[in-house]
Amino acid sequence: VKGQQSVINFPTIPQWMFKTPKRVPYPEDPNTVDFGYGGSNELRDTTLKEVSEYFARLVSWYTKGGFTDELGKYHKSGHYFKIPYWEVLNEPELEHFWNPQQYTKIYDAVVTAIQKVSPDTKFIGMASCVYGDPKFYDYFLNPKNHKPGVPIEMISYHFYAGGSNTQTIEDYQTTYYDKCDHFLTSARFIESIRKRLNPNVKVATNELGTFLTDEMRAKPIPASYWNLSSAVFTYLYINLNRIGVDVISASQLVGYPTQYPDVSMMNWENGKPNARYWTLKLLVDNFGPGDKLVDNAFTMTELDYVAQGFITKTGKKVLIMNKRGKPISVKIPANFKGAKLSTVDEASGEGPALVSVINSDTLEMKPNAVSVITIPN
Repeated sequence: VKGQQSVINFPTIPQWMFKTPKRVPYPEDPNTVDFGYGGSNELRDTTLKEVSEYFARLVSWYTKGGFTDELGKYHKSGHYFKIPYWEVLNEPELEHFWNPQQYTKIYDAVVTAIQKVSPDTKFIGMASCVYGDPKFYDYFLNPKNHKPGVPIEMISYHFYAGGSNTQTIEDYQTTYYDKCDHFLTSARFIESIRKRLNPNVKVATNELGTFLTDEMRAKPIPASYWNLSSAVFTYLYINLNRIGVDVISASQLVGYPTQYPDVSMMNWENGKPNARYWTLKLLVDNFGPGDKLVDNAFTMTELDYVAQGFITKTGKKVLIMNKRGKPISVKIPANFKGAKLSTVDEASGEGPALVSVINSDTLEMKPNAVSVITIPN
């Protein structure tokens, strides 16, 4: 995308690099779903030369036109891409059960090797799925735990709001927000660790979404779910902006049965974008780096909605979302009359945001609606 920087992540390390009791199999049919490709957390080469050179060759394939393998044979790709950011592995606590010390050593080795073939690439570390435990953040963000000269330019962590098997999808309307608030408390704590140990490091929450249970995934997902999920992402977007997180990303573009269908931004049956996609587009089109947040008045009362004012490059705007699975009415300033209103809700369906003009001092919002108010100059 013009004007945007991409982040590349190849998280899987070939299992033959690990010490395993026996060969780790994989399906003969490449179309077979397989989440079982794993077997150990101990690399056979404790110097980390093997794994770091593997990633250097991988980067060379995309940036240097090809690479020379371990046996001296050259493999031509013809690719000369620029890689702005490389994220080192994915959810290492889950995929290989590595502790902070193990991951940090691997990060240092891989970054050092990649820098030799792609010196302009910047690096993102951690890609953590354990946001509630400070040990990883305390260790990785401390420069003393890294080799001299190894950059720590950004860290990332992930969050998916979910519920339990004992709940109905209607219960998730409140459960999701309870889980979000717990996550946001952790995000604030992570920020305090970052500011204390390494304040120049940026932060990316580059996997955010909502989960259903496996039983719910096996049934048709109701249309209302996509609006609920998009509203939850907007809630996270507003609050993570307030915390000061640099990158806020929705996961994922395409999902389908067996591949987390509940996180998809696309209808896998007809190819049309759903409310998650259109809400993300609404945010991207209206807000961006350099925007200033307007201070909100503190209140102890939980409201049915959350709103945040932004001063953007194209003018003053308000992002507002309905936290409830029912229609609500929101009193708005009288001088908002004539403002442009762009809304993703159950009425917009699988289409783009509906655009209208505010003509009263009351904003009527459908269940889980997300709106942007563009205030006239």
